[in-house]
Amino acid sequence: MTIDLKENERLDDLQRNGYQIIQNPEKFCFGMDAVLLSGFARAKKGDVLLDLGTGTGIIPILMAAKTECAHLTGLEIQEESADMARRSVVLNGLSDRIDIIAGDIKEADKIFPSASFDGITCNPPYMVEQHGLTNPDAPKAIARHEIYCTLEDVVRVTAKLLKPGGHFFLVHRPFRLAEIMTTLSQYKLEPKRMQLVYPFVDKEPNMVLLEAVRGGRSRLAVEKPLIIYREPGVYMPEIYEIYGY
Repeated sequence: MTIDLKENERLDDLQRNGYQIIQNPEKFCFGMDAVLLSGFARAKKGDVLLDLGTGTGIIPILMAAKTECAHLTGLEIQEESADMARRSVVLNGLSDRIDIIAGDIKEADKIFPSASFDGITCNPPYMVEQHGLTNPDAPKAIARHEIYCTLEDVVRVTAKLLKPGGHFFLVHRPFRLAEIMTTLSQYKLEPKRMQLVYPFVDKEPNMVLLEAVRGGRSRLAVEKPLIIYREPGVYMPEIYEIYGY
């Protein structure tokens, strides 16, 4: 299928099932964190999933390629990004499995019924308040800074929308790990699995992948570190596998 691209848009190959995604580099393009989250997240056959702050739909599209989940929904506050996501869904023939809805994460518990999802993923804004913020109206700023929602907003609605025993998958920054753990526990989302991501083996981690379970028992498994680069410009084998190369 072919689809018309708007000004400054491009098609990127996702290296999975022949899928492609529409993006606008002038606005915001998905990063490695979204790809790593799609590799870290798990879903069983027949699961119903939600991606909060889906951007151009990268995580639902990759999860559709990697799992046998029954249905995925992406929620995105920026209409321009939601429009690109919808067209990518159509382009890849996934209209029967993926819905893209324009809406506010803070209102997600009013958009969707309570306890209606088996799994929820989120690659939220990492930066708080005005940290490094130059243009609060720019799409890149909205994606990176807590302008429209906070970490607590994400966790609060996730706790309402997950089924009991449902799984929450999150990628974030290690410098906020204590806050993340406290907030998850506050909303009865028990951290169950964690993996730190390092750019190089001798560098500090710059990402953390987390899985929490609604109402789960207290037990956290820390997985072996995920190293991105063997050397500058050369991924480790695990990263090529996640990307599908």
